[in-house]
Amino acid sequence: MDRSGLNDSKQAITGSEALMLALKAEGVKTIFGYPGGSIMPVYDALYTYTRGEKKAFDHILVRHEQGATHAAEGYARVSGEVGVALVTSGPGATNTLTGVADAMLDSTPIVVIAGQVPIGALGTDAFQEVDLVGVAQPISKWSYQIRHAEDIAWAVSRAFYIARSGRPGPVVLDFPKNAQVEMVAFEPQKVNFVRSYVSYPKLDMEAVQTAASLINGAKKPLALVGQGVELGHAQEELIQFLEKADIPAGRTMLGLSALPSNHPLNVGMLGMHGNYAVNLKEQQCDVLIAIGMRFSDRVTGNPKTYAKQAKVIHLDIDKSEIDKNVKTDVAVIADCKESLPAITALLKKADHTEWRQSFLPLDEQERIKVIEPAIHPKEGPLLMGEVVNAVAELSPDDTVLVTDVGQNQLFATRYFKYHHQRSICTSGGLGTMGYGMPAAIGATFAAQRTVVCFMGDGGFQMNLQELGTIMEQQAPVKMILLNNHYLGNVRQWQDMFWNRRKSFTKMLNPNYELIASGYGIPYEAVTDRNNLKAAVSRMLAAKGPFILECAIKEDDDVLPMTPPGKNVDDMMLEPTP
Repeated sequence: MDRSGLNDSKQAITGSEALMLALKAEGVKTIFGYPGGSIMPVYDALYTYTRGEKKAFDHILVRHEQGATHAAEGYARVSGEVGVALVTSGPGATNTLTGVADAMLDSTPIVVIAGQVPIGALGTDAFQEVDLVGVAQPISKWSYQIRHAEDIAWAVSRAFYIARSGRPGPVVLDFPKNAQVEMVAFEPQKVNFVRSYVSYPKLDMEAVQTAASLINGAKKPLALVGQGVELGHAQEELIQFLEKADIPAGRTMLGLSALPSNHPLNVGMLGMHGNYAVNLKEQQCDVLIAIGMRFSDRVTGNPKTYAKQAKVIHLDIDKSEIDKNVKTDVAVIADCKESLPAITALLKKADHTEWRQSFLPLDEQERIKVIEPAIHPKEGPLLMGEVVNAVAELSPDDTVLVTDVGQNQLFATRYFKYHHQRSICTSGGLGTMGYGMPAAIGATFAAQRTVVCFMGDGGFQMNLQELGTIMEQQAPVKMILLNNHYLGNVRQWQDMFWNRRKSFTKMLNPNYELIASGYGIPYEAVTDRNNLKAAVSRMLAAKGPFILECAIKEDDDVLPMTPPGKNVDDMMLEPTP
């Protein structure tokens, strides 16, 4: 038998090699991982499949298992494929759980494969034993233990089907060592159906007709565009829908690249730190059309007062999102690639010029009070907004924006420009500090595109060890470190809502130049705005990785802001006194 192929299913091979062939059958090309005792047989098989004539995979050795899952997330978000992480049992497995939870909340398709002690040792508190299936079940789309080699083909195919189909999400496979070394006559399987799991609900044409009728009768329609549009590969269908009905559209943070920044119907980012006009207009529209988004509390503010004047149409593939946070008048439960054109076909050509123009005075208020001072300051220390703006202006149009979590994330998502699909990777639902650097590594392996990663000094240090992965792989991540010596977002809340009591948010930071030197990564620091654009140009021109540290004003605040628990139309353009 030629074990690099999938034709001969009669000759017995080890479970570890069967895993390699099962992954190959699913089209896997890149694996992010970290070896250990309970996964060693798999790594021995992987040795053969990462070199020579049998080479099927690139394996990226991360420096921490959490980094493996975030890298798999970044890979999945940019490529549209399933990201794969391979780790050992015990702490190796539990270290992945933050990434699993992050992927669950942000609908990111990854498969985590973790070693486990042999099934004969389960329940004995064996070395590095943990009930991975039990702890992963509440935060994953599916978790399963492969107890015998004969189950590998089915389990792997099912895992990838569940991860990528319907509303995507993470799957965890627990792989005991006995199943890794058992012999099996491997034959690939293709799972495309799971009983009781409806991955693509049947489109209800009555709901489609009701939704179209509401939109046709609307005087002030407003669309809220979420990541579901990109997950459903429905960007073109979205544009046709919006343009035919002349509907202004706001975008969630994860949905920012679903609609180009320069599209005339784009009216900005939704949410607590989104754009002023679109947030206020949510409270004035008469028909609200939510497309592939989940009405997060960061979008709705106080749900008791949110959009009570509007008829709400919710398009989503996941029935559990309907009426979860906001009461829906019409629910269209289907893949938006199917539901959007079905509704569009029933729409009348509309002109809502007067309604769209009513956004402009509010946009102008934000421009004068917030945007211009943030991106074109005349004096004082560097500001985060002007750094983001400089990078956005000089980067190629197809650049992928990756962020960590905090003020760096909020400034970056607000002021970056999005021209192409799948151009943003950020931790939305879980808000995971330390996400940025490993996710950016994964993004560089997903596509031949420039990848810029904005991080604060807090998040940068949370997965600092992944500089080792960047060094080894020469992953061309352009890292922009926005250093204000604070946990900036928490500091802002302390200043605004906690009587300026800065409780343990001031940071004593290391010498980042020495750290960069230790990893052999080019580094430059910017303290003067007159040098900013030249430094950004040098960073972008570098062939490999680069760290650009920017000395940022310590009390730079993200505005506008809807105070927590307040109504959307309580959004502030200026900080509280």
